Amino acid sequence: MNSHMKKFRPWLAAALLGLLLCGAFPRGAQAQFRTQWMAVGSLHNWYSEIGCEIEEGLQRVQQFGLRWPAIYDFQDMQAAKGLWIGVANFTDETGTTYPHKVVHVGPRVSGAGEFFPQEFKMVSRYSPPEVYVEGALSVPEAPADNDEVDPNLKADRMIVNVTNTQTGITMTRKIMQFSQQYHDNYMIYEYTLTNTGNTDGDAEIELLNKTLEGVYIFFQYRYAVCRETRYVIGQNPTGWGINTMNDTRGDGVKADPPGENFRAQFSWHGKYPPFTNYDNLGGPIFTPDLQGFVAPNDTVGRLGAAQFVGVVTLHADKSATDESDDPGQPSTTTYIGSDDALTSGNSPFNPVKMTLEYEFMAKGHTSPRHADRVEPSGNFLEPTGDPSLGTTGGLSSANGYGPYTLGPGESVRIVMAEGAAGISRERAIEAGRQFKNRQITARQKNEVVFTSRDSLFQTFRRAIANFKSGYNIPQPPQPPSVFYVDGKADRVQLAWEIENDPSLRSFRIYRATGRRDSTYTLIGEVDAGARSFDDAQNLQRGVNYYYYLVSMGDAAQNNGGGQTPAGALSSSRYYSQTYVPTTLKRPPGETLSQIRVVPNPFSLAADQDRLRFPDERDRIAFFDIPGQCTIQIFTESGELVNTIEHTDGTGDAYWDAVTSSNQIVVSGIYITVITDQSNGQRHIAKFVVVR
Repeated sequence: MNSHMKKFRPWLAAALLGLLLCGAFPRGAQAQFRTQWMAVGSLHNWYSEIGCEIEEGLQRVQQFGLRWPAIYDFQDMQAAKGLWIGVANFTDETGTTYPHKVVHVGPRVSGAGEFFPQEFKMVSRYSPPEVYVEGALSVPEAPADNDEVDPNLKADRMIVNVTNTQTGITMTRKIMQFSQQYHDNYMIYEYTLTNTGNTDGDAEIELLNKTLEGVYIFFQYRYAVCRETRYVIGQNPTGWGINTMNDTRGDGVKADPPGENFRAQFSWHGKYPPFTNYDNLGGPIFTPDLQGFVAPNDTVGRLGAAQFVGVVTLHADKSATDESDDPGQPSTTTYIGSDDALTSGNSPFNPVKMTLEYEFMAKGHTSPRHADRVEPSGNFLEPTGDPSLGTTGGLSSANGYGPYTLGPGESVRIVMAEGAAGISRERAIEAGRQFKNRQITARQKNEVVFTSRDSLFQTFRRAIANFKSGYNIPQPPQPPSVFYVDGKADRVQLAWEIENDPSLRSFRIYRATGRRDSTYTLIGEVDAGARSFDDAQNLQRGVNYYYYLVSMGDAAQNNGGGQTPAGALSSSRYYSQTYVPTTLKRPPGETLSQIRVVPNPFSLAADQDRLRFPDERDRIAFFDIPGQCTIQIFTESGELVNTIEHTDGTGDAYWDAVTSSNQIVVSGIYITVITDQSNGQRHIAKFVVVR
């Protein structure tokens, strides 16, 4: 074997593996790479060591990631992303010359064999707090594996991601999140492209020692706002982003309104023409879906997709020798059909397709913008056009930075922020209810939705101000290091541990009833020296409760930097949020005759707040039961419906009126047989279900 082939073999093998993965597993192949969640603020997203978050890259779910507001379920807006790096007139180690060399991660290729991960670590300002409910660790939905603690870190958390590429460019990606409440809904991305000459992950390979010309870094964003409404509006296609509207600022295509002189691209839930039941902007929820994303009682018209999401450029070097910001970057702002042939089947060995890709990356600013092409009148509040423009999957926004020339060892840096913002859940319910009840018009409802755009623009301004400050925004006090939540017979006992923090002034305790993703209310505030709190306010047996605790700082220490409003700052709720419920606990019943079935009869027509468990519409309780017992539920004819093994030693157990195969039970008379495991004694009781 000649020397060229010896040098070529390692990354050829990796490239062939990448091609195999892309062919056999075009979606979901990214699961082989390490991933991390960034989730210390209200925006949660996952990231991959390969360098970008591809379609179905973590789970086989098209909308997965970029969740805002993340405390609520199914707020995902990320359908797919792509990151390509292109170089003109590229010659590899074998002497093969390509007019254009392009390497790809996403939106539908894994990046294997093109990008070679070198480093992927999570750094935190302090160790992630631990939250315990009933003695068990409450694990967040988006857990993070912390690799390093750096008390001098300006962000709360930072992912450092380094990858080599087939182009000889090493890409370093730093992903930062801040927990301060006015800056917690965006991520900052710093990309540094360095001509290291390393075309794979093998240090023994001879490095390319040449100047790289015509370097572009190019991003694609397939947003779909948002997952919760995909089966309410359109029965699936909206989950692909077929109705996504994309708009731009700062591209020079047309004059932007005053106060919007930033470089940004953003998206929202636009009109879906096949859906004609009502105006769908903002995703009003009139009826439940069949997939379980929307609860049957959550059909008051709530606006389920009123968020706006997008990216803003904070900085782009003018050149490898001039680190000042280039206002002409990104040099390309455009959009592309999300199912376009260019978005899949990409290969770093296909010269014809790479030239087409490179030309698209370098095409400049597309006019008209996508939103203006859909609605030439600019009347986005009363839309008539089709955002898909006849495509099968809608349009993705895209931007590119370049061209740059990188000599050996030279670098360029690009910084951007990705954020999401919108109206509050309470405002979404209020406006949606008014629209469903015909108290406001579709246009008036859409005016409420478009205040979310104003919120996103405020987010962009704050991200810009944060960057310009050198990430020196005012900091909240640190959160508790440990938070304990334990249900007792007549109260819920809360306790916490925290290191000494001179900026700390108090703690605030918040509680939600019934569901984790419901409204939280302030139930108490204690001074900085307190380490416990007993909640005994209006608690009901059999009801689920969720909590979070925040540390409150000194308002005088907030200097307003980074466009932070005046006042005391608080630690992030996501540090101490409980994700599993606690309930009041009662001791086991002393005799079987004490056992009660509550409510009995169970009727869906009954007042839920007075006669059923709040936000637990199907819950039936068995009170004063033995601490260790088996509960069997039978139909009146003797057919076994379900079996509950009660082992926690308390006197309470609950059943959500479903069969063992998770089917909702029908109306009728039911019989429960409760067997005390300590002595074999049985208790038989009847109860009625009315639906």
